[in-house]
This record gives sequence, C-alpha cells and structure tokens, in this order.
Amino acid sequence: MCAPDFPVVIYHNPSCGTSRNVLAMIRAAGYEPTVIEYLQTGWTHDQLRDLASAAGLTFRQLMRTRGAPAEELGLTADDVSEAEILDAMVAHPILVNRPLVVTQRGVKLCRPSEVVFDLLDRLPSSFTKEDGEVVDLSGPP
Repeated sequence: MCAPDFPVVIYHNPSCGTSRNVLAMIRAAGYEPTVIEYLQTGWTHDQLRDLASAAGLTFRQLMRTRGAPAEELGLTADDVSEAEILDAMVAHPILVNRPLVVTQRGVKLCRPSEVVFDLLDRLPSSFTKEDGEVVDLSGPP
C-alpha cells in the first residue's frame, strides 16, 4: 500500500479524534504509515528537539494545554523556559500536541487534520471525517 520510497510516520494518540482522522486520511490516500503511539513509547529530548525544529515550532507551540496537565504543572506561565517545557514533555508525553506527521515533504502538527494533505504526494478521491464532515479535496478554485 505505502510506497517504500515515500514513508509516512504518524505520532498518534488513538483517543484523539483529530489524530484518528489524520491516520484515516493517510490510509485513504493509499499509505500504510508507521504508527507510533507516543503515549506508550514516550519521547526523548533529542526526538522532540528534532521534530519541533523540523516543524518550525517552539516547545510552547507544540505543548498541548487542553486535556493535559500543562496548567497544573505551571507550564503555561510566561516565564517558563523552553527547556522546562521540553523536560515536562519527556516526563509527561500527553503534553505533546498531536498528531505529528513526518514525510519526505516535512514535519507538521496536523491541526486541523487537513494539514496532513500538504505532506502527501497523493490525495484520496474523497474523505469524510468520523463526525460526518466531508473534506473538500478539489483544491484551490
């Protein structure tokens, strides 16, 4: 299904609707991605540094605040350093927003889910999200 010359990796949380939609979008486009359930595998400092850098995001931008203990851990304060946020993300993988997708076209935090199509070299003929929303794949007018 997935061409070995165009690998796709998704850092996935199966409890997240956006992450599930992105995974389904990738598969609808004809890929079978490498799925990394980061809540089980965890993160390393180097891995997060590389992903954030490639995506052009700070750790603060990559941090999930809704449904995660960011505020309880004091990470939302303006004086919290990037290094402190990174350390917290390694200690608490749920703090990393999702899904992150990696292809030879780059790395993106796929929020909204349609962002994933920028990373693929082909699109599905159609796609309907799990909530019934139909994604317009016709391209720019």
